[in-house]
Amino acid sequence: MKKIILSTLVVFTLASCKKENQKIEENTAASDSISTPAPIAAALKMVTPQQASEFLNKKNDTLYVTNFFATWCGPCVREIPHFKNKIQELNGKPVKITFVSLDQKEVWNSEVPRFVDEQGIRNQTVLLDGQLLDGNFFKNNFKQWDGGAIPFTFMRKGDKTDETLGMISEEQLNEKINALLQ
Repeated sequence: MKKIILSTLVVFTLASCKKENQKIEENTAASDSISTPAPIAAALKMVTPQQASEFLNKKNDTLYVTNFFATWCGPCVREIPHFKNKIQELNGKPVKITFVSLDQKEVWNSEVPRFVDEQGIRNQTVLLDGQLLDGNFFKNNFKQWDGGAIPFTFMRKGDKTDETLGMISEEQLNEKINALLQ
């Protein structure tokens, strides 16, 4: 039953994000009329569910902000600039912002690298195969998220955590980060 619900949510999410993705692709096509060779960049790091769990459960004086996204998800794309602003603002402070791509493995070497380069988040992005995630992964790491929808943002500093299911506004992000940094 849970698989049926999860599948339905994924189909709904795909359908709702499809128009946004088409708009982004149209804008990208218009700006890509002159092609220039792209510089060779380091490959994106793949993490296992076990490695992701270990990272999500780090308890120290650093604030860990982890955003789960996919390149085809309109709300995910719209919130990335908020995180980029915080990366610049909090540079040198004990804050680590990480983007976890849940895109299909088939696009890990094509669409995902292109997308993270366009967004300027390559150094903060890792790949996680969503097909390997089971109910235990979500139950053991999160209070709220069952993997049924993205974007999802998880924050941890020591024993304090915060979860945001759905798109986070810049104001919400600022409030949540500031609260955890105090």
